[in-house]
Amino acid sequence: MDVSELKITAELANLNLMEEEFVSLGREVEKILDYFSKMMEADEGSLPAGTERCGANRIRPDEQIRDINPDVLLENAPELEDRFIVIPNVL
Repeated sequence: MDVSELKITAELANLNLMEEEFVSLGREVEKILDYFSKMMEADEGSLPAGTERCGANRIRPDEQIRDINPDVLLENAPELEDRFIVIPNVL
């Protein structure tokens, strides 16, 4: 990749790079582009993907459960405050 293209891309990405960093970045970008070109050469028709190789969707159907008492479910919670499950602070 041309250094001028790298400078434009770095500016668009708000990256402040030194001149010597553009040289190493250029080499790394060339490796990535080479890898992408190899991926483009792959024959997609011969590669199995997703459920196509399984032949069918193996996910079970959703079933609605009607006879559940919420109080019984709350008994399984490690800690309650009124009718709310207490969880650890995330932040």
